[in-house]
Amino acid sequence: MARYTVALTGGIASGKSEVERRFRALGVHVADADIAAREVVAPGTPGLAEVVQAFGPEALGPDGAMDRAAMRRRVFADADARRRLEAIIHPRVRAALRAACEAAPGPYAIAAIPLYAEAGADAYAPWVDRVLVVDVPVELQLARLLKRDGIDEALAWKMIRAQATRERRLAVADDVIENDGPLEALDAEVARLHGRYLYLAEEAQGSRATFR
Repeated sequence: MARYTVALTGGIASGKSEVERRFRALGVHVADADIAAREVVAPGTPGLAEVVQAFGPEALGPDGAMDRAAMRRRVFADADARRRLEAIIHPRVRAALRAACEAAPGPYAIAAIPLYAEAGADAYAPWVDRVLVVDVPVELQLARLLKRDGIDEALAWKMIRAQATRERRLAVADDVIENDGPLEALDAEVARLHGRYLYLAEEAQGSRATFR
């Protein structure tokens, strides 16, 4: 059971997945909010039923699953719709992430939470011990998003501006990975932080044992 949890966050197209992959390769359990967000609105779940109640049957695709592309277009064009959808999904995701991290093997676990800064630290304070931010300049973020998703620039800017600013994310960071260079540079950064988190997890375990 993990005794220490690190929140991994960053803006869209910042390279969180690459950082996450490297931690996994080191044997660290990673609970991913994007995966949890799909699971909590999978067909047959109360989450999906609530989405349909809030947005109507047009929220569904032909297969009965949530039409993620259509909902993305809808919520990025309508801030109220985005807040309604987040109010359905986010509490369920937070609960799933906490349970996964608390049950994880190893000294520490990582919760990959793209919208950590948007939710506010208080939403995760009871169980997140440290925050790691993957940071890139906004111009590079935009270029990567356009290349990755094949969308137009107007939608890309809406997606970026719907998230917390770069400054706001950095304000909640305990650790920062600057991901504006080659991907190979991430290897050394992740290895360095892995060593730090192992030490902090051991230290936290000692402190908790002292106060039992």
